Amino acid sequence: MASNLGVCGVCDHRHVTKSSVVWCSECDEGLCEDCKEHHSFSKATRNHEVVPIDEYMKLPVKILQIAQFCNKHNEKYELFCRKHDCPCCRKCIEDHNECKDLTDIRNMISNVKSSTAFKEIERTLSETAENMKRIRKIREENLALLAEKIKIVELEVQQFRNKINEHLDKLQDEILKEIKMEEDKESSKIRQLVTSLRQREKEILQCKDNIENTKRYGSDLQSFIAMKHIEKDIIKEENYIQSISKSEQLHQIDISWTIDTALQELTTAMKMFGEVNVSSSACAISIKNKGNIQAQIIVPTTNHFDNFSLKLKQTIQTNLKAVRGCTFLPDGRIVFSSISSKLVRVIKPDGSFDSDLNIIGTVWDVVYIGDNDIAVTSGGASSNKINIIDVPNRKVKKVLNVNSANTGVTFNAGKLIYCAVDKGLKMISLCNESITSITTSKMSSDACVAFQGDKLFYANEDNHNVTCCDIQGKILWTFNKESTLSYPMGISVDNDGNVYVAGFISHNVVVISTDGQRYRQLLSEKDGLHCPSAVEYDRTNNKLLVADRYGSAFVYDVIGQ
Repeated sequence: MASNLGVCGVCDHRHVTKSSVVWCSECDEGLCEDCKEHHSFSKATRNHEVVPIDEYMKLPVKILQIAQFCNKHNEKYELFCRKHDCPCCRKCIEDHNECKDLTDIRNMISNVKSSTAFKEIERTLSETAENMKRIRKIREENLALLAEKIKIVELEVQQFRNKINEHLDKLQDEILKEIKMEEDKESSKIRQLVTSLRQREKEILQCKDNIENTKRYGSDLQSFIAMKHIEKDIIKEENYIQSISKSEQLHQIDISWTIDTALQELTTAMKMFGEVNVSSSACAISIKNKGNIQAQIIVPTTNHFDNFSLKLKQTIQTNLKAVRGCTFLPDGRIVFSSISSKLVRVIKPDGSFDSDLNIIGTVWDVVYIGDNDIAVTSGGASSNKINIIDVPNRKVKKVLNVNSANTGVTFNAGKLIYCAVDKGLKMISLCNESITSITTSKMSSDACVAFQGDKLFYANEDNHNVTCCDIQGKILWTFNKESTLSYPMGISVDNDGNVYVAGFISHNVVVISTDGQRYRQLLSEKDGLHCPSAVEYDRTNNKLLVADRYGSAFVYDVIGQ
């Protein structure tokens, strides 16, 4: 792009300053009135389209900053490299010697403004804006709902507190009433004794006065007889005192209370009034998605479908029978699951043995789910669980109870999609373990599944079908060519949506185009395949892994992707 849009580029090179009136995108410079006329008559430029400079300046800044000439060589872009997804000038070819997908850029941009892909972008932008608006509205509604919910929770907390207070007040009244009753009861007994003692004390004092008077004024005979009477009375009172001292009447009465164990635990063990729970559930909103627009515009899948090839990179002896699943780990290791050995085996990048995971019982398929974790299905209805395994520590991290058989499995955005045999195709969230039905039609006992974008692909070996559906379960296409693909038992998808299927009985690997209309046989029995039972495409490194039933696996570089 010229440094100054308002200055005529031709005149500027002649050190003359003139204002530009039009802009030529092919020349990538502005033109004044004089140069415009020459530009329109020159044989080299007469077919160039020009735009009034005022109109051109209405383009967004990001569009104006797009360079139409190679920054490195200062030459016009003439080619486009599909492999590196970038435009090239003629001198750039030196950096793309090994790239087989160099195309004349004029073929790529011809009628681009009226192309279906450009219209698709416009439509997708509208849908994206609509999705944003719908999501924003839902979030705003959630904010309002949270505010209302807080009021309800505060009221519930207060009501519960009042209920507790009322109950404690009732218990307090009851215990105080009981204490009062016991006090009255014991006090009554003590008062009765005190009254009796006072009366007897009075009688003894009276007796004492009588003795004194008898001594003073009575005869000896009267004194003797009186003494005998008083001795009997004294003996009687002493016996009374002895009887009291030996009875409970002289026990010291005390009143106390013991806190109920439940109430004591309530005050000591209870650390909080309650627990705040924040739950999250999937929003009932359907997001419109048109898929990978860039792939529609720049990288036509039909060309890749026709041109790529496989190159054998490595042969691995897994020493496992009946391999039903395989997956790549980010560090280059490969994981295989064997239904006959009931274990998951990890193989190093060089093909040597790493470790075995045989702690989970029956196994079927395996898929990498991130954070050095893998998910392993368990096959038939006897198990009904999917195990999440921490590979470095070789231990079960989590067990998902799915209440159905589970064979083939794939992973997408925090969710496992698995074949539930009689119950169809299911999806379980790793976050809250909620299960969603995608399809309800019965699947085969060896069914396998893969995903790409917003599409799912699953194979049914009973009728030799490969089916593509959307995430809601709507069937988009079905591939059935038993003469080419017999008993499909492994399935995977590349970045462009091409589907790789292992034919167990046809002893081959077939790739099906993303629309299900075309197919190619990539590998056959001549390439050493015998009963291939699992296949996995490494989308990061463009590798294809094929494992057979009898202990061999093959890693291929995908050339031309």
